[in-house]
Amino acid sequence: MSIGILCATPEELEAVRAQLHLDPEPELHGPTRVWRGRHDGHDLVLAQTGIGKVNAAAAATLLLSLFEVEALICSGVAGGLNPELPVGAVVLAERLAIHDFGVVTGGQLTATASGEIPIGAPELSEAPPVQPHVRSALERLEDAVAERLGHPIRRGAIVTADYFLNCGETRDALRARFAADAIDMESGALRQVADAWKRPLYVIRTLSDLAGEESHVTYYEMELMAAENSALCVPALLAILKAGVDAG
Repeated sequence: MSIGILCATPEELEAVRAQLHLDPEPELHGPTRVWRGRHDGHDLVLAQTGIGKVNAAAAATLLLSLFEVEALICSGVAGGLNPELPVGAVVLAERLAIHDFGVVTGGQLTATASGEIPIGAPELSEAPPVQPHVRSALERLEDAVAERLGHPIRRGAIVTADYFLNCGETRDALRARFAADAIDMESGALRQVADAWKRPLYVIRTLSDLAGEESHVTYYEMELMAAENSALCVPALLAILKAGVDAG
């Protein structure tokens, strides 16, 4: 099975590289650096996307079109929306959505499903669930790494926007509206691309901060630890996907 792995930042990328058998030097495809390798029976392509939805979507399309990967994994960090989850907790995305796409009227944004004309579209009231086979793999991943991770791990919802959230009021509003556990800047766009290509997407995010007025401080202190927690889950997920292929 050929699998594409996507990381936004250098720290996220290096954490994943340390877990896998990859070529020491990258290929360069436009702005995107790509490492090839093989691990646990999978042909792997690891790419650094850069930050934000546009960068993430462009890199994912590159892996799907040029390298013809059959599945995508996103590994990295996110801001926490759920005050019950501490920094270092891992969130496996069983629901995903872009929340800053929609219609602005009267100074307010009404979020709608991304990729569709927002005029007259219904309001996005919750993050849609991932495919059943993706959720099943995430359930097994949660069981496989829970005891050795050293931090909590749970399946939950992640929302995506093109901003770094440094506002407690907005954090609480997003938590109340979407019952989301984390916010990032890439995975919702990756889902949109993966759905268009009819390929599965597995998102692993570790909380580097509780999004709020001081989140910019915690992020820099905890980013490396958070990136490593997500990266530790990647080999376990690859083993689960291999077992599924072998069984099928």
